[in-house]
Amino acid sequence: MYIDFRKRFMFLVLSLLINATGHALTISTNLGSAVWTASAVNINNCFSINSLSLVIFLEGLAVNCLVSLIDKKRKISKFLLDLLFITPFSILVQYFTSCLEGLNLQHQLLLIRIILDILGIVFISLATSLYQRANIVLHPNDDFMQTIRFMFLHGDATKAQIIHFLVPLSIIVITTVISHAIWAVGIGTIISFFFQGSMIKWFDIHAFKHLKHYDI
Repeated sequence: MYIDFRKRFMFLVLSLLINATGHALTISTNLGSAVWTASAVNINNCFSINSLSLVIFLEGLAVNCLVSLIDKKRKISKFLLDLLFITPFSILVQYFTSCLEGLNLQHQLLLIRIILDILGIVFISLATSLYQRANIVLHPNDDFMQTIRFMFLHGDATKAQIIHFLVPLSIIVITTVISHAIWAVGIGTIISFFFQGSMIKWFDIHAFKHLKHYDI
């Protein structure tokens, strides 16, 4: 059991690093962030909150509450652990984004930016596959996707990803109607919406095959 948990924890740490790198790439290229990140950016700008970290935390808290309403058997410890995920995640995203600032990715050739933006979404998908399988602690948004995936869709990651994206997409639509402007939506957002679930499914099968879905 100890060896199993140690392996799962190592994959959790690895996934955090990969995930933060992926988000930093999509932010730095400015060609469209992942869907949930884009919704947080739009809330932040629409209501002039001036603290994206706070918006991400509050959005995660709301989603965490929603997951607990859906899954009546969910323990309070799981609720608290998922909230803990947001802190290192936010710090790492900010750190890696700052590291990439010196590369001036927004001013590189469009083709290079597109490739890096897509690579960011691929990294996010790989990271999601890893920490969903390790299942020690998840970002509330991914826990929401995982709950839908295994409670209602027989493990289908592609359908679950699209369905759970309807929430941030609705947020983006509402904030756009209110502010008459839209932020952080582009190529990366479109690819994330249509293909991230399929990429997670592919990584589940082909990346680190010995890592199974724990506690499902």
